This record gives sequence, structure tokens and C-alpha cells, in this order.
Amino acid sequence: MTEPAGKQVRLGALRQALDAGTLRSAERMVAALHPAEIALLLESVPPRQRELVWEMVERDLEGDVLIELNEKVRLELIDAMEPGELVAATEGLEVDDLADLVGDLPEAVTRQVLHSMDQRDRERLRTVLSWPEDSAGGLMNTDTVSVRADVSLEVVLRYLRMRGDLPPRTDSLFVVDRDDRYLGTIALTRLITGDAEATVGQSLDAEAARIDPSTAAHDVAQLFQDRDFVSAAVVDAEGRLIGRITIDDVVDVIREEAEHSVLSMAGLQDDEDLFAGILPSTRRRLLWLGINLVTAFLAAAVVKTFEGTIEKVAVLAALMPIVASMGGIAGTQTVTLIIRGLALGQVQWSNARWLLFKEIAVGGLNGLLWALVVGLVTVYWFGTWQIAAIIAAAMLINLLAAAAVGVLVPLALRRLEIDPALSAGVIITTFTDCIGFATLLGLGAIFLT
Repeated sequence: MTEPAGKQVRLGALRQALDAGTLRSAERMVAALHPAEIALLLESVPPRQRELVWEMVERDLEGDVLIELNEKVRLELIDAMEPGELVAATEGLEVDDLADLVGDLPEAVTRQVLHSMDQRDRERLRTVLSWPEDSAGGLMNTDTVSVRADVSLEVVLRYLRMRGDLPPRTDSLFVVDRDDRYLGTIALTRLITGDAEATVGQSLDAEAARIDPSTAAHDVAQLFQDRDFVSAAVVDAEGRLIGRITIDDVVDVIREEAEHSVLSMAGLQDDEDLFAGILPSTRRRLLWLGINLVTAFLAAAVVKTFEGTIEKVAVLAALMPIVASMGGIAGTQTVTLIIRGLALGQVQWSNARWLLFKEIAVGGLNGLLWALVVGLVTVYWFGTWQIAAIIAAAMLINLLAAAAVGVLVPLALRRLEIDPALSAGVIITTFTDCIGFATLLGLGAIFLT
């Protein structure tokens, strides 16, 4: 059985134990789980069972579990914890993880946490907190291992043996000068297999990546993806080494961006709690349902304009959903591809014209094909070529419009610094509905009345 499948089996068995009320069995299962698995379990059960599971978590694991939770569930648990318990939960956390957690703690607890830290760790935490959460500086961990370029590999190896351990996910050491200015890296494999008498400078990779702390987290993730990094140095404007980013932090960014894209297209928040209460969930969804209602009224207003046409040619009312639905699907396909391209950095205004022509061509070919199919079905149903020609023309026009809008709307929203994933879907639906209805009923008014 694969590890993901095994995890699902374990979590499934634990949920069954909770449902059955066999708490001792459930407690043993919780003790055997990784903190990330406990976090997933907490997010996967209703609030009453969530309280039971949290009581089963070992005290020295509480901090590790909290940093794995989404913000809504984390805040719910923090509100129920005593200050002393919260301070104890932060002990032993890495600085970058502590930086993610400390912003959610009550101010009094934050002061206690800072007071309990030694001066060095306190300064490290303040360094990370001085940068935005979604930047390289906010992602980085200040726990780095650096060496000088003029020492031998043998000296470095002796230093590492005396040190006893290395920070997790260390694949190379950072090389700095006497003023902590970053010079490059030396890979651990090179350190182990190289000539012991050679200096670090002779094995230095001076071209190793250096990331500015103000770099957006999305761009950091893209860099790791493109270059297959395990870790990379964070270097300030003066060239000094201030921290490192590791692949586990980048995986979290990628996961959060994926969740954001999926949930935003439905008008939901990234930290949406699946098992939140009825009233909070209702309030969070009201806004976008209201926006969607407004757009539906716009489409209804277009239809009302052609009320006389529909009364005279009632068959058009039966065909309206077909035109609107096909335009909506075509527009959604295009807008999804463009949003993905924007997220990956593949789409800019410089190549938008080519994409626009390409998508219009695709929409035109699909429009011709499906217009022919719909026209033939219409002839079979209603026995008239005139109505078949009108719906075929309306479908072709709507698919062409959907392609154009699907390219231009996300680009325009990005230029206006509005998240395309959040609002492009509503806009594209409104456009295709209005254009589809107006075209079908407008042609009907011209040729059938």
C-alpha cells in the first residue's frame, strides 16, 4: 500500500473510532500520527470531535500541529488555549515556523514568547517578521551554516563534526567573507568527496542563486520549480547573507496558491473551514451570491428587451439555454488557461495579441462545428431552416465573443491589480449570457417578426 493510501486508511479508521466513541483506541491512533496528519484530521471533523482530538494531541506536538492548520481552525484552537500552554507550544519551533504562528497569538502571549527566547533567536525572529509574509524574507529561516572561502575542506569537516548536526534540508553550505557578504555555496557532496587539503574557495559555486528578501513568494516558488533547488540563500541589498529558503517552505507556497485558485473562482476564502458553523459559512458566501444575482438580472434585462420577439416565436425561449451554456463553457475554458498562464508567468501583454487571435480561431472552429450540429438538431425538432440558421449564427458569435473576453478580461484584471481567479468567472458568465441572449433574440427579431 502506498504512503498516501495508507494515510487515508489510518485517518479513516480514526474517524470511525471517534464516531463509535472508542476514545482510548482513537488516542492511540492520534499518538502514532505525524503532526501534518493530525492537522488534516482536525480539519476533517466537525467542531465537537475537533475538541476531542485536540485534547489527545501530545503537548510537545501542539506547536507543530498548529503551524500545519489552516488559519480559521488554528485561530479556533488558539482561542481555547491557556497562555502558558501557547507559550509551551512555541518551544522548539524553527524560526520561520514560529514567525507564521506568532501573528495569530494574543499580544500578551507574543510578549511571553519573545521573553522566553534567547537574544540570538529573538533577533532572528524579528528579522523574519520585518518582511511581508508572502515574500522571500517572510519565508526564510535564519538558521544557516556558513564557512569562509580561505579554509580547507578538512577544517570544515572538523567543524561540522564538532557542531554535531545540520539544519534540516541542508544540501550545501553558504560561503561568506569576514563581513558576512555572500560569495556562493559549496555542496555537501563536494565537501565530502573533494581533496581535503583544497580550500573552500577552490570548490566554490559562485553562480549559486541568491534571492532578494523582497522577492514575492510566488516568484520564489517559480525559481525553485525551474531550477530544482532544495535550498537557496537569501541575500540583502548590501550582499549579506541573512537566511535561506528550503523546498518545504516552497511546497507550502505552491499548495496555498493552488487552493487560492480553486476557492477564489467560487468566491471563497483560502482559509475556508469545511466544518465551520452554519451562520459564519452563510455570511462568507453571501457577497458572491449577491454579485452573481446582479449579473443574472443583467442577463434577464437583455431577455426582457426582446419580450415581444419571444411571445411571437416561443421556440426561441427553448433554445436560449443552449446558446448561453455553450458560450459559458467556452469562455471558462479560455479564462482558465489564461489564468494558469498568468500564474506561471507565461502570459503577458506582449504575447496577448497572439493568444487572442489563437483563441478566437479556436472559438471560431468550435463554433462552426457545434453550430452545424445544433442547426441540424433544430431542423429535426422544429422542421425549419430559418430558426436553425439563427441559432447556429448566435452560437458562432457567442463562442467567438467568449474567446475574446476569456483572454482580455484576466489580463485587464491583472493590470488593475485585481485577482483574476476571484472575479473573472463571474464576468465571463455575464458577458456570454448577455451576448448569447442578445444575438439569438436580436436575430430572431430581425428575421422572424
